Amino acid sequence: MDRLIGAIQDLSLARHLDDVAAVVRSAARDLVGADGATFVLREGEHCYYKDEDAIEPLWKGRKFPLELCVSGWAMLNREPAVIPDIYADERVPDEVYRPTFVKSLVMVPIRTRAPIGAIGTYWARPYRANAAEVQMLQALADSTSVALENVQVYAELEERVRQRTEELAAANGRLRAEVAERERAQAAVHQIAITDDLTGIYNRRGFRMLAERELALARRLGIPSMLISVDVDFLKLTNDRFGHAAGDQLIIDTARLLTRVFRATDIVARLGGDEFAVLCPSSAREAGSTDGRSDGGAEALQRLRHGLLDFNLAARGLQPLSLSLGATVIPPDDGRDLDHLLAAADRAMYADKQGRRGPLSMVS
Repeated sequence: MDRLIGAIQDLSLARHLDDVAAVVRSAARDLVGADGATFVLREGEHCYYKDEDAIEPLWKGRKFPLELCVSGWAMLNREPAVIPDIYADERVPDEVYRPTFVKSLVMVPIRTRAPIGAIGTYWARPYRANAAEVQMLQALADSTSVALENVQVYAELEERVRQRTEELAAANGRLRAEVAERERAQAAVHQIAITDDLTGIYNRRGFRMLAERELALARRLGIPSMLISVDVDFLKLTNDRFGHAAGDQLIIDTARLLTRVFRATDIVARLGGDEFAVLCPSSAREAGSTDGRSDGGAEALQRLRHGLLDFNLAARGLQPLSLSLGATVIPPDDGRDLDHLLAAADRAMYADKQGRRGPLSMVS
């Protein structure tokens, strides 16, 4: 009885079919001292020998028609089959049992109402199971029925959880894709908002946003910067004489020259019309200035002048590019805001425009 109680407890904990089979094949044999036990499931009109525990192999993994096996008889008749001598009972198919060690057996249905399987126990000698043994085997079968129902419920719950998990994963994937697409769209809109349509470099909005951030960083790090104002000469005259397409080409050429001469870390922008600006973090120091003032700015402007000369030489007689340039060097302790710095660079640029053949203009 203790073995039956233990088996029933184990069956109540089973969550998978293999767990149930492992309990049944062992407990059935132990309960009646049999030489073998089988766990049989009904699959349509066939008996499927799911598992076994025996002194010699029996029929594990094989299928037989219900009407041709003892387990089928027990399921169809919904009652135990007690067979002391397999050779004297017409329910036993000789061709199936003769090659085995089995001489006697008991087969009980799993659930007497609409059976779903059977449990078989076998002896290698003639043996007649008594009523108490058959009753214990039937009790094991009834508990197995409940365990199988629990396994089915558990499997259905697992399947629902799996499906729900897949649905949630798919929903999360779609949400991530939507968020990524929205972020890309927002980034594209943001890029459009800060980019000049004609040249592809930053516009005034983009320049202000990035320049204010870079100036704040330079002040925190204690490094100088330089702000350069660039104005395209003769733009109105070019538009009037040769059309706006020629004027647009001057603007595009200026943007290409500036992006080629200055570093990727410098902020190059078209502020509007013929006005450009360049912010060069730490340019004064890199150019060799120790006090963060005019030497570095003059050197950067000189590089730009040389770049302009090379650009026009490479143009080979096409519309030449003429620029007015001015700069202001920004020491780390300079408290002026961006508008005042732009105004200072503009003053230097206008001085250069008016004194074209004089020295390059710088203010601080």
